Amino acid sequence: MAARGAAGGNGRMSSPMTSRSWALLIVLSVLWGGSFFFNGVAVRELPPLAIVLARVGIATVALLALLRVRVPWTTGFAVACLGMGLLNNVIPFTLFVWGQHHIASGLAAILNATTPLFGVLVAHALTPDERLTPARALGVLLGVGGVAVMLGADLPAGFGTALWAQLACLAAALSYAFAGVFGRRFRRMGVPPLATAAGQVTASTLVMLPLVLLAERPWTLPMPGAATWGALLGIGVRSTALAYVLYFRILAAAGATNLLLVTFLIPVSAILLGVGVLGERLEGRHLLGMAIIGAGLALMDGRLLRGRAPRPR
Repeated sequence: MAARGAAGGNGRMSSPMTSRSWALLIVLSVLWGGSFFFNGVAVRELPPLAIVLARVGIATVALLALLRVRVPWTTGFAVACLGMGLLNNVIPFTLFVWGQHHIASGLAAILNATTPLFGVLVAHALTPDERLTPARALGVLLGVGGVAVMLGADLPAGFGTALWAQLACLAAALSYAFAGVFGRRFRRMGVPPLATAAGQVTASTLVMLPLVLLAERPWTLPMPGAATWGALLGIGVRSTALAYVLYFRILAAAGATNLLLVTFLIPVSAILLGVGVLGERLEGRHLLGMAIIGAGLALMDGRLLRGRAPRPR
């Protein structure tokens, strides 16, 4: 995930963005931004683990049954899918959903935008070919400053629920960063990206099922309403299965660098949906923090520096 841990893939770094690529990128940002909206609807009636199980379970059915993605279930691939499922689905999805029981969906989406900030640090520490350049280091510092602006007002009150919820969302973003590095191994396996995506949500479903049965006993919960069922279908089909299809299509057409642009767009759609439909409210410090994080991401991406560079004569 430029915005999320990539589930493998061999897209080139960058290519010119066509109008079609821009359109797909905007749609992808709405799909991923919509996941925070759907979570915001579902948390009103369901506990966190049940929501995550529904998301990965519905995505599994959509990818395997509806799209008929073929998965090569060798032992090595299955083990890799288990690791990827934990880092890219089980841990971050659960943390975000738990966090959204206590904070607005738009704020969760803003915190999700820190994924590339964590990504450059994790890649620097764990890979030999993605070193921390001065521009990236400055971008990370800006991003940390943006997070500090958002969390600062909550720190004097101590570690209350709202602060823990925000820290959980940051931990989810860190998990996505580790998933981005872990997902490199799928390239060496030569497995098609969509097969990797289907494999990881299948593994995630198998992990979540016993956790939900043991911890939340869903048969004891009240029957959810129509809005919640619609949110679960939306987050499973649109924000997960369909989003993976678009993600890899954009990756192949425009490259990984351009795909990073989706990180800037996800909070916009999430905030608009949260404020316009769910009646949520964000404080000025949250929007300021988002702007600072966005500046850090732009600096890391290099577009800001390229835009300010003198033109050759």
